[in-house]
Amino acid sequence: MMKNFLVLSILILMINTSLFAFQDLEDVQIEISPVNGNVYILQGAGGNIGVLTGEDGIFMIDDQFAPLSAKIIEKLKSLSDQPVKFLVNTHHHGDHTGGNPNFEEEDALIFAHENVRKRLNKDSLSTGLPVVTFNEKISLHLNNNDVMLIHVHNAHTDGDALIYFPQSNVLHTGDTFFNGNFPYIDLRSGGSVNGAIEAAKKGLSLINENSKIIPGHGPIASYSDYKSYLHMLESIKSNVLQAINSGKSESEIVADESLTREFYSDKEKENSFITGPKIRQTFYDSLKK
Repeated sequence: MMKNFLVLSILILMINTSLFAFQDLEDVQIEISPVNGNVYILQGAGGNIGVLTGEDGIFMIDDQFAPLSAKIIEKLKSLSDQPVKFLVNTHHHGDHTGGNPNFEEEDALIFAHENVRKRLNKDSLSTGLPVVTFNEKISLHLNNNDVMLIHVHNAHTDGDALIYFPQSNVLHTGDTFFNGNFPYIDLRSGGSVNGAIEAAKKGLSLINENSKIIPGHGPIASYSDYKSYLHMLESIKSNVLQAINSGKSESEIVADESLTREFYSDKEKENSFITGPKIRQTFYDSLKK
């Protein structure tokens, strides 16, 4: 009897949690901002969406959560009477790929790195899988841009892609760049500190001081914002490595705010997805290997 009660309680909690989450998404408003030329950013809940408009149809980067697809499609009508014909996933996380099945139904052709398809397939996603996959890079020539999709190895995950619009001078970094926050490096999905640093270096090598950057999360960024992010990654790496080499224990490193205080205090980020202790733990786990 007690066992059945516990099971029922857990089910009720799960249902209520799902209902609250859905209600939160129902309240989300999709906002559009121009980036440069015919490139725009859409922000709602989840990762930043990038959009390139033109006669060849809408080219879209990431699609947030499934319940938001109808809102995204409706908002896009203010930019173009063309449908979303091309959709790129910057990586496999659900806040960037949740709408895949819905946009597949709208006949969008989905692109991603090979590991994104593998991970989504492993997650038992039967619809909305990327149809076109690549290992290192692929180019698409549409809407007056030579769009470059470039894989960066083991950065945020093992399937990250940078998307660069050279004619519009706009770079979408996916979650290899969090503007205004500590990075989220998903070690369980193949991410690494060294890979995150190399991804930022690669991104910076593609652009110039007049470029606009759409980060995975946060506001539109400048070249100097992106350079500052790289500086943060390299500095925290250096600080944590120095602490490891000096003999500090894992718990001491995680608790040592001085290793990351130059960028954000623990108090400042205590309610963020990635807190001070969490980022120090991530760097320790990645660098200690």
